Amino acid sequence: MQILVTGVAGFIGYHLAKRLLSENIQVYGIDNLNGYYDVNLKKNRLAQLQDHEKFTFEKLDLSDRTQIAKLFQTQNFDCVVNLAAQAGVRYSLENPHAYVDSNLTGFVNILEGCRHSSVKHLVFASSSSVYGVNQKIPFSTTDDVNYPISLYAATKKANELMAYTYSHLYQLPITGLRFFTVYGPWGRPDMAYFKFVKAIEQQKPIDVYNFGNMQRDFTYIDDVIEGVVRVMAKIPTCAKNESEIKTPSQVPYKLYNIGNNQPVSLMRFIEVIEQTLGKEAQKNLLPMQPGDVPSTYADVDDLIKDVGFKPDTPIEKGIAQFIQWYREYYNC
Repeated sequence: MQILVTGVAGFIGYHLAKRLLSENIQVYGIDNLNGYYDVNLKKNRLAQLQDHEKFTFEKLDLSDRTQIAKLFQTQNFDCVVNLAAQAGVRYSLENPHAYVDSNLTGFVNILEGCRHSSVKHLVFASSSSVYGVNQKIPFSTTDDVNYPISLYAATKKANELMAYTYSHLYQLPITGLRFFTVYGPWGRPDMAYFKFVKAIEQQKPIDVYNFGNMQRDFTYIDDVIEGVVRVMAKIPTCAKNESEIKTPSQVPYKLYNIGNNQPVSLMRFIEVIEQTLGKEAQKNLLPMQPGDVPSTYADVDDLIKDVGFKPDTPIEKGIAQFIQWYREYYNC
């Protein structure tokens, strides 16, 4: 079995590749190593993987249609896990074209590659951002998500629509995963928890948006990877129907939330960081940022029912693990 992991030098991609390699599964990883955040962190993640005999890495950009097509023509992938994307809500206000290139053009190239090479299962990263300012809680995959409030969220919603269309047209089994605020060791420096730890360690103030009146369904990286691995093995099927117009149940397409199902207030999250570091934060209270949402909360009933798993790592444990890694990695 050979698995393609896109965005393999990224936070989730690295952890997934590490898990698959530990199970002696052949992993082909691609990444463009862009400069959205510290490239050295990405290279150091890769360095943890590259000595494994079953790991192959190629520097490749999803938006390069010719090279992505060539990759699928020359390799035989049983499963593709598309984690490569331009991430970040606020950055989409500054550089919208990066989201179009990676999240839209790049995703079409992956869909086309899977279609033409008969990949058995495509799993792709969506985001809790697609829920926008959804008032119904917890957020369910059956909720209306037609009103995204950031370009990033809009591209992720577009990914879900594109994936459904390919699944409908070509009977391509596809599963989308809406990730909820993933955190942990080797995480992304642009994420709030990473910035908080760095600033508090350096005795600098932290920016707290919406005056701290926010809550997030923080999900620890190990839980996310367990969910991804289980979903990879759960290939969606559909009921046979000769009708030209298929209902959702007749298309091999599925969506899951991957969240802790236990939202935590931002101020409580900061408090746990302070307690773990043994230092108090200087808080710079600011209004809500454009494109941000006040709350996220994942309904994971389908995940429990279909793959028998529910993320449950408490933030006290997850933050402690992150801070231990942070201090070791940055020698502080």
